[in-house]
Amino acid sequence: MRYLSLPGSRSLALGGTPAVMGIVNVTPDSFFGESRAADPVAAAERGLACLAEGAAIVDFGAESTRPGSSPVSPEEEFRRLIPAIREFRRRSGAVLSVDTRRASVARAALAEGADIVNDIGALGDPGMAEAVAEAGAAVVLMHMRGEPATMQEAPVYGDCAAEVRDFLAERVRLALAAGVAPERIVLDPGVGFGKKLEHNLDLLDRLYLLAETGYPVLVGLSRKRFVGELTGKPVEGRLAGSLGAACAAWLRGADIFRVHDVAATVDALAVFAASCGQERCMRRIDGR
Repeated sequence: MRYLSLPGSRSLALGGTPAVMGIVNVTPDSFFGESRAADPVAAAERGLACLAEGAAIVDFGAESTRPGSSPVSPEEEFRRLIPAIREFRRRSGAVLSVDTRRASVARAALAEGADIVNDIGALGDPGMAEAVAEAGAAVVLMHMRGEPATMQEAPVYGDCAAEVRDFLAERVRLALAAGVAPERIVLDPGVGFGKKLEHNLDLLDRLYLLAETGYPVLVGLSRKRFVGELTGKPVEGRLAGSLGAACAAWLRGADIFRVHDVAATVDALAVFAASCGQERCMRRIDGR
């Protein structure tokens, strides 16, 4: 058992059982409609529903980063996100994550009580590392090749899993240098962010490369394009495939699962983890 340190001397237990992060998108254009919330009250209600279904973390985002999406302005992201976080925090003290790559938005969210910055830019925005460190917050460092609008046009890797690991190791060094404590860092390989099908499968197959760093590993697999490529199903039909991917990721060392379907994922991972815990430990150690 290990713990992810959070602000206010709080912590989140990891490693013993899978931790599920429920998605709340305060956006009009995120790729899965059921994750969207049109206003702060609806966003808070969805967050509370995620908790009732077994989520350990609720992740609020206000900018769609699906392939081909265009960025929103910082002002618009702030307008959508901060009232939703404020309303949720008024009603719950649960672990709250904010999905943003902008330091200014992260600072505002942390001031409203966010515990984790889920940063797809991996501290690429100047001041983000300092914002996290000053707040004593946890941070998710994610790998992305390019920008959401263009990242799927022609991604090329020599050794995808190893290159992702090395990139994230460099971002960890940046975080540590800015004063972020190691027990507050989580790594995310960025499945679907500038990767083709073969790259995503390589990341899942060799996820142990990230687990071996000693930092907790988060994966976002839920209903993504690679699941559709493997199953031939549209977004609405990808739940079963997403659950299969989550189980594979648990076996290879993932700790946190960012999902749209909390209840189904909690149940699937509970059964899977209970039935193959020892084998998972062996795979984490030697990569078999």
